[in-house]
Amino acid sequence: MFSAWLQRFKPDTEKLRAHKSLQMLGPALHDANLWHFNRRSARNAVAVGIFCAFLPIPFQMLVAAFLAISCRAYLPLSIALVWLNNPLTIPVIFYLCYVLGNALLNLPAQEFVFELSWSWLVKSLQTVGVPLLTGCLVAGVLSAIAGAVLMHFGWRFQVARRWKRRRLSRGQS
Repeated sequence: MFSAWLQRFKPDTEKLRAHKSLQMLGPALHDANLWHFNRRSARNAVAVGIFCAFLPIPFQMLVAAFLAISCRAYLPLSIALVWLNNPLTIPVIFYLCYVLGNALLNLPAQEFVFELSWSWLVKSLQTVGVPLLTGCLVAGVLSAIAGAVLMHFGWRFQVARRWKRRRLSRGQS
């Protein structure tokens, strides 16, 4: 049922393959798992997308696309899951990752006041960059593993439930 619903939003693969910005990926875009929603490609896509959502870098969707290709993951889902980290959730996620990084590295919390300037960003990365990056990578890996495991067992549970329903509808037990 979910895959049928998802198929309505699936982009045309031929149009994507012909898109000039994606031409640099070449024949890698012809892998069937990138465009076919199955248990393995979906599990890999969840792991890739969630991991990339925690990366504190611009262009997370490009990183997700390259990782999806290398992991043979369902490309649209990998890219869509990056949007878990959106303008509303970025401050919360990155703050919690910073706190996690401080706890893992056993560092004291740094006091800082936000300014929208390049000099503030460079100065802040020198003080909070290492704990932020550490927390983001650890949270990304753990969340990706948890998401992949939940997707894997959720898919298996759904298939078992469908088989049981089919058996019961045929009058077998």
